[in-house]
Amino acid sequence: MQTDRLNTKNDPSPRYIAGLIAVVGCDGTGKSTLTADLLKNLRPHWVTERRYLGLLSGEDGAKIRRLPFIGVWLERRLAAKSEKTQSMSSKSPALWAALIMYGFSLFRMANLRKVQRLAQSGVLVISDRYPQAEISGFYYDGPGIGLERATGWLKTRLAASEQRLYQEMALYRPALIIRLDIDADTAFSRKPDHSYEELRDKIAVMVKLNYNGARILDLDARAPYHEVLEKALDAISSVAVASQCRHVTTL
Repeated sequence: MQTDRLNTKNDPSPRYIAGLIAVVGCDGTGKSTLTADLLKNLRPHWVTERRYLGLLSGEDGAKIRRLPFIGVWLERRLAAKSEKTQSMSSKSPALWAALIMYGFSLFRMANLRKVQRLAQSGVLVISDRYPQAEISGFYYDGPGIGLERATGWLKTRLAASEQRLYQEMALYRPALIIRLDIDADTAFSRKPDHSYEELRDKIAVMVKLNYNGARILDLDARAPYHEVLEKALDAISSVAVASQCRHVTTL
């Protein structure tokens, strides 16, 4: 289990996106709550926006559930299919599924470029999740098809091309990554509708990621929430000042 820790040993070759703060962690760590509260607390001081850099947010799932008649069934069906296809322990996905995964990865690349342009304009951007190229699996925000499980020449070429997409995305590092750590029991108590084994697996992988040598602030998500929020705000304030993000001006 990680304790609060700041990694500042950076590889100077990749590029930083000044003004971009990414919040990452397993389900149950409180990423959505923290990003929403960071936005609320930072907006009085800097021009700030919140963006989602995953594939399908919890808000999207909630919208599907609200569809008349079939909403709940459809959301559960999609979740079950997604879990089976995304697991790296499962066999190679069908070609149609691999094509959809590749499309999702292209969509993620496009979103990252939009976020990059927004941050470069002087806006402080708070991102929920961030892509990485170290470990395959949409579960971990990595490549979804997976070269290690791809079969057939076409799926293997798709997987290789997707891997290059994530390697390109990994070249652009946030100014700061806030990684929320947790244990499986606590995560499961907060997300009882999730698979315990899946949560444990995500936790084990998340602590291994170094996001291409990015500056990472590790925070224990089991700590009192006000302490987590305060530490995150302190770290972001330093980064925002150094990045010369646009201050809020009042007439």
